[in-house]
Amino acid sequence: MTPEFADATLVLIGHGSTLNAESADPTYFHADILRRRGVFAEVLTGFWKEHPTVAGVLRGAMTPRVFVVPLFISDGYFTEQVIPRELGFCRNGQTDFPRVQERNGQRLHYCGPVGTHSSMTEVILARAREIIERNPGGPGLRPPAESETALFIAGHGTSNNENSRKAIEQQAARIASMGRYAETHSVFMEESPKIGDCYAMAKAPNLVMVPFFVSDGLHSYEDIPVMLGEPEGEVQTRLKSGRPTFPSPVTRQGKRVWYSQGIGTEPLLAEVILERVREMATPA
Repeated sequence: MTPEFADATLVLIGHGSTLNAESADPTYFHADILRRRGVFAEVLTGFWKEHPTVAGVLRGAMTPRVFVVPLFISDGYFTEQVIPRELGFCRNGQTDFPRVQERNGQRLHYCGPVGTHSSMTEVILARAREIIERNPGGPGLRPPAESETALFIAGHGTSNNENSRKAIEQQAARIASMGRYAETHSVFMEESPKIGDCYAMAKAPNLVMVPFFVSDGLHSYEDIPVMLGEPEGEVQTRLKSGRPTFPSPVTRQGKRVWYSQGIGTEPLLAEVILERVREMATPA
């Protein structure tokens, strides 16, 4: 066990869903990774829409220090109001609250969401690299060079929370500044530029799209593939067969297109979780 956190509990908070059984998978996936690594005395999970609930998860923490990390993409209503309220960090609607609090002999640390951390860049790049290298386009073919490929980061986008968009745009700008891909863009389901605009936006002959979602679900398995031009009937057939994978690469509007899984089960995300914890553990 890492001595730094031998006296600490890690609590991972996911959204969860009563409709999508796979929604909680990324939270359990990273909890298992970090348990096996022995970084913390214990690792707990809690959910807004599933059991164990956010409100009750701290009852299972028996260590002097507790670090709570939300597995969410952006700052907003859930990370700044709902989760802190359910954990007892603040009252209803309060957004300005102490992130470190003493309670019942424990020191509780409320960390920032994983999605806004700068090291999420490596998670996105790993997802893009993995899907192209695993499916180069046919036997004996080499994966296309990044310099001949446009990278798109896909998000939900919503007029109700400007931070939802900001986290994705920041990642796109950071990757663009690295100069690895021919071009890097952010696209959205409900805001402009839309996901379907990617073909007109991309100048490169190859296009890889990474959905910036923690959980794979109907957005990533159904909505985005249809927006990318997949026939809705074929998408539905894949969903019913239990194999919802996008058939990367495909050719659409003169571009070769790769479409990855969401970032939630990328193993590198465990490192982002640890970075969030270390930030809170280190005095300013």
